[in-house]
Amino acid sequence: MTELLKNLCMCDGTSGDEVAVREFVISQIKDHCEYSVDNLGNVIAFKKGKNTPVKKVLIDAHLDEVGLIITHIEQGGFLRFKTVGGIDTAALLFRRVLINGKTLGVIGGKPVHLCEGDERKKLPSADSLYIDIGAGSDEEAKKLVSVGDCAVMCSDFAVTGDKVLAKALDDRVGCLVLIDLLKQDAEYDFYASFSVQEEVGLRGAGVVAFTVEPDAAIVIDGTTAADVADVAPSKQVCRQGAGAVVSFMDGATSYDREYYNAALASGIPAQSKCAVAGGNNSGAIHLSRGGVRTVALSVPCRYIHTSGSACDMRDIIAVRDLTRYMINQIAGGKL
Repeated sequence: MTELLKNLCMCDGTSGDEVAVREFVISQIKDHCEYSVDNLGNVIAFKKGKNTPVKKVLIDAHLDEVGLIITHIEQGGFLRFKTVGGIDTAALLFRRVLINGKTLGVIGGKPVHLCEGDERKKLPSADSLYIDIGAGSDEEAKKLVSVGDCAVMCSDFAVTGDKVLAKALDDRVGCLVLIDLLKQDAEYDFYASFSVQEEVGLRGAGVVAFTVEPDAAIVIDGTTAADVADVAPSKQVCRQGAGAVVSFMDGATSYDREYYNAALASGIPAQSKCAVAGGNNSGAIHLSRGGVRTVALSVPCRYIHTSGSACDMRDIIAVRDLTRYMINQIAGGKL
């Protein structure tokens, strides 16, 4: 699974520009299920199981990652940009970026030795930053990039013990789980969606749910793990190595209580997400049509939405196993 996760993370797919990730996903699933691509670019797969389900189940993970979009090319050749999705300014400063998969640059700002007084004590505003691609003029820059082009922060993929370090773990870990499940024999029929534009407002998943009309949904995502130095236990949200993270409520969804309890009682390593914050595609899916019973299973991810995100392969396996368990419980009519 690690090599597959590496290939997923090394694909670039800023929200609204998920083509490379989508094509890679299709290359992995095309021989194992039926699939289609809708007008927004969501991949909707159908996996035939050994048995007909009592309830129609949809599993969702999103293709897109946070990134940047070019908004202006200055006369000196520097590029102004806006963030796509939630990225802290501290994660941007002096990072290398890749534009359209081919043009390298670095995010620049005012050098610290030129800052005075309070300027030295606080982060610059995101609007003061720019991308330097080495161009000497706007004419030279326009030969390489255009307004509207997308960029991602450059990252290697590293493995240290059970941990992996990379960009885009949110939500290539979810894509990994879906691909793995689609490649295996299934007990019951189920649908799986690789949805677009989650990081900019849960846009693709609502379209998928409207199309599939599921009775129940399992949303797989990466979530913030703050089990790091100097963070009080009550603020850590979840812990790496403790298994799948099951949400009871977040900023977009109040989750199905029966599904939540069943996931925690499954015997598969799992933990509660001890925070009511953020959101994921559940927010769009559970409100589709007449309503969809929904559970969110997440992989704990440290330093999320940066080029150096970290997760634990044991947690990914727990999410995979718990997802399979929940499919069988729901599709089999036990929940």
